[in-house]
Amino acid sequence: MNDSRDVASALARQQEKADAYVRIENITKMFGGFTAVDNVSLEIQQSEIFCLLGGSGCGKSTLLRMLAGFETPTSGRIFIDGIDMAGIPPYRRPTNMMFQSYALFPHMSVERNVAFGLRQDGITVAEISERVANMLDLVKLTPFAKRKPHQLSGGQRQRVALARSLVKQPKLLLLDEPLGALDKKLREETQFELVNIQDQLGVTFIVVTHDQEEAMTLSSRIGIMNAGEIVMTGTPNEIYEYPSTRFVADFIGSVNIFSGRIIEDEADHVRIESEEAGCPLHIDHGVSAAPGASVWVAVRPEKIEIGREDPGQTDNCVSGTVDEIAYKGSQSVYHVRLDSEKIVRVTRSNRQRTARDSISWEDRVFLNWRSSSGVVLTS
Repeated sequence: MNDSRDVASALARQQEKADAYVRIENITKMFGGFTAVDNVSLEIQQSEIFCLLGGSGCGKSTLLRMLAGFETPTSGRIFIDGIDMAGIPPYRRPTNMMFQSYALFPHMSVERNVAFGLRQDGITVAEISERVANMLDLVKLTPFAKRKPHQLSGGQRQRVALARSLVKQPKLLLLDEPLGALDKKLREETQFELVNIQDQLGVTFIVVTHDQEEAMTLSSRIGIMNAGEIVMTGTPNEIYEYPSTRFVADFIGSVNIFSGRIIEDEADHVRIESEEAGCPLHIDHGVSAAPGASVWVAVRPEKIEIGREDPGQTDNCVSGTVDEIAYKGSQSVYHVRLDSEKIVRVTRSNRQRTARDSISWEDRVFLNWRSSSGVVLTS
C-alpha cells in the first residue's frame, strides 16, 4: 500500500515539474568570490503571482535579473514555457520587467510612454492604438492619456509603468519592488489593483519585495530567501501558520519563540518542557523527534489570550508583568515580562472604545493559548 502511494506521489511531482511554466534548476550566481544566489531550484506555475521575499542582499533581485537575462548564471539552467533560456538575450525572452523607479520618459505623454515598446517592435499604428487604448482602460488611466508623468500622482505613474510592461503581452512579468516608491496607504490600495489586473490578464507575475505584508497580499505563493538560498516556499497561509524554521517564523510577522526539550511525543500531540516559559507546552501535532531533543515552539502574538484572572490550566499558561503597551487603533500590543525574564508579545483587538478589563503597566497578568496555536520547530 505504501509502495503505491510512493509511486503516485512521484508521478504527481513529475507532472508538476513538467507543467511548471518557469523552472529554475540549480541556479548559482557568483560575483568574484561572493555567492549571491546559491544552488536555487524552483518551479512556478502559469498565471501565478509568485513573490520572492527577503531582506536586502539575500539574492532575490539577482535571481530576477537572471530570469530577465540581465545577468548570466554561473551554473544551472532556467526554462520559461519549456524553453531553455541559456544564451537568449533579454530582448528575445518572453518576459518584461518593471523596475521600482518606473523609468518613464518625462517628455512623453502617458499614451506615448505605453506605446513606446510597441513602436520599437514595428507594430502597425492601428494595432498600437488599439492595444494602448485597451491597456489604459484596464489600468484606469484613459482620462490621463495626454498628460506627462510629472502631472501624475505616484500611484498613477506606477500604473503607467505597469501598462507599458503589459502592453507587449509578455508571458512573464518580472516586478522588482514595484510599489516601493508609494506611501503606505497608496501601496495597500495598489496591491489589490495589481492582483485584479493580473487576474484579468492571466500573465504570470514574479514579484521581488522586502515587504512582508505586500507579499502576503499579492502572492499565490511565496519563496523566502536568505543568504542566496530559498529556505521555504508555500502559500501565504502556509508560510505564516506553519513556518519550517525559526528564521522563517521570525522573518514573517511577529512571533514568540520558546526553547525547550521534548518530554512526550505522540502522533497527535507533543509536550515540551521549557524553562523560558515556566510551564509545559502542549502542541496538537507530533514531530517524530527523539525524547529529550531540543526544539523551539513558535506562538503568534494574536493567538495568545491575556487577562488578570488565572485560567486554571497547566499547559500553555504563563504569567508575568506588563512592561510596555502600544495602542495602535485597531489593536493594542502588550510586552509581558515572565518570571524567566523572557519578554512575550501579545496583541489584542480593540473591539470596544473602552474595555471593561483594561490592562495597564505593571499589572500582573496571565497568558494562555490553545494547543493548536503553537508550532514546533526543530531548526
